[in-house]
Amino acid sequence: MSRWHPLVTVATVVERAGRFLIVEEDRGGPHTVFNQPAGHLEPGERIQDAALRELREETAWQVGLSDYLGIYVYRAPDGTTFHSHGFYGMALARLGTELDPDILATHWVTLEELEALERLGRLRSPLVLRRVRDALAGRFYPMDVIHER
Repeated sequence: MSRWHPLVTVATVVERAGRFLIVEEDRGGPHTVFNQPAGHLEPGERIQDAALRELREETAWQVGLSDYLGIYVYRAPDGTTFHSHGFYGMALARLGTELDPDILATHWVTLEELEALERLGRLRSPLVLRRVRDALAGRFYPMDVIHER
């Protein structure tokens, strides 16, 4: 019997001086899309470690995670279900490493610029803006709500 398996992902809202760190990706459509630094949990990987790895790979920034935004459940138009763990963090240092090949560029954007990208249909998913709005509203949980061994 086939079992349903949601995909587990991580994404991090990084804010600096009223701007948010966003990655631009080519997903094979007519336009590039914009997303938080995000990606899939790898086998045996801890959730927070996955978020830090994705930040390094996709943005070349060292980021300190400070808060947990929660789990976001999203059903994509193709029927795939994602359980996305959202984090909030602070940019600490530019690493100077190369970006993941799937990332075209990184940008520091305002909330208004993100909203404009949403109106143009350029956000990777509705979760991008939702996570930012949750962070701005102070909807944080302590990191120790995640129990991993």
